[in-house]
Amino acid sequence: MQINYDFLDNYTFKNKNMTLRNRVVMAPTTLRASLEDGSVTDNELKYYQMRAQGPAMIITETAYVNESGRGWEGGISAANDDKIPGLRRLASTIQSGGAKAILQIFAAGRQTTTAILRGDQPVSASNKPYPREESETPRALTHAEIVQTIDDFAQATKRAILAGFDGVEIHGANLYLIQQFFSPDSNQRHDIWGGTVEKRSRFGLAVVAKVAQIIEKYAEKPFLLGYRQSPEEPMDPGITLSESIDFAKKIVTLPVDYLHLSLKDGFQTPFANKVDQKRVIDYYRAALPVDYPLMVAGLLKQPKQVEEIMDAGVTLAALGRELIVEPNWVQKVAGHDLNAIRYAISPSDFELLGIPKPLEEWLLTRFRNGLPITTDLGFDPKQPWRYYKEVVTQMPKPIDPTKLMTLKKRS
Repeated sequence: MQINYDFLDNYTFKNKNMTLRNRVVMAPTTLRASLEDGSVTDNELKYYQMRAQGPAMIITETAYVNESGRGWEGGISAANDDKIPGLRRLASTIQSGGAKAILQIFAAGRQTTTAILRGDQPVSASNKPYPREESETPRALTHAEIVQTIDDFAQATKRAILAGFDGVEIHGANLYLIQQFFSPDSNQRHDIWGGTVEKRSRFGLAVVAKVAQIIEKYAEKPFLLGYRQSPEEPMDPGITLSESIDFAKKIVTLPVDYLHLSLKDGFQTPFANKVDQKRVIDYYRAALPVDYPLMVAGLLKQPKQVEEIMDAGVTLAALGRELIVEPNWVQKVAGHDLNAIRYAISPSDFELLGIPKPLEEWLLTRFRNGLPITTDLGFDPKQPWRYYKEVVTQMPKPIDPTKLMTLKKRS
């Protein structure tokens, strides 16, 4: 029996007069494949081009807005005007497949290292490191630096406009700088930028307001502004669901076109309250205006899952890992070819799928438990980096099982 999925219907942002061809979004995926200075590479363009034919909108890997905001090697830069030509190629590559191109922008805050910052100390709301052993102690930003960082977000937005993007998404999630200002764990300031939840909200709201001003001033065509949020934190004290919902209520009063929830599972219940069985998306849908666009990312893979989350009142479904594995997911659903959809990846198909080497390394090591792989290739979770170096980078594909056994014996 053929099913006509509602998520294949188009959607119009009425206040921007922009129509999406369906309700599927490609979630931001960290490729780590840019040049050392943050310039866009052909490998990145190939990856996006292969996935631009199906989703209605593609949100890029997050781009850092200033040099202190760099979070990893190979990240995209939107920190300087000389990056505009590369960003223009990225936007046009996405748009050539019919998808809207959204540049996600961020600053890493304490989620980086001195080495990545070329000798500079990481910065954050306060000088408290992230609570894990290898984390470095950041330097608290001064008031003047905070004001400058807000303007850096605005200038990155201007570059996105000049590069021809269809919008920007402010990354206020995943423990990066904006979330660090909102969190009582990382923000222990006692000035206008910290203390009460209202003061901890000020930085994120100021970034949104400044970016909205830039869009109003420079955008000559419909240009979306989105905001990504993580509803809770695992730390105690940390961000609570009620605080995040209150913040979201403020966000939607500003010229923000959609709210993007970053969840581990799109249907999850609050993890801070184990007895609460009400889903996070239901809390948000009840708190937001009825027709306000809500996007959700979180392990969405199968068409029935996407349809179910639409039935729950979610407007747009963001697929990340599944579009790594299956670039033609939307086309196969639309063509009623569900049996052909990949849900696992073969290491021999990385090149076929246009996956850059740094992402390949990530998928086979640190992200190994987060993505189904058709064979473990002798993967040893106790020595993941050694596995990648010896087995993946030094052997032709497909891997010769006899050579693999030799490697195991040597170890």
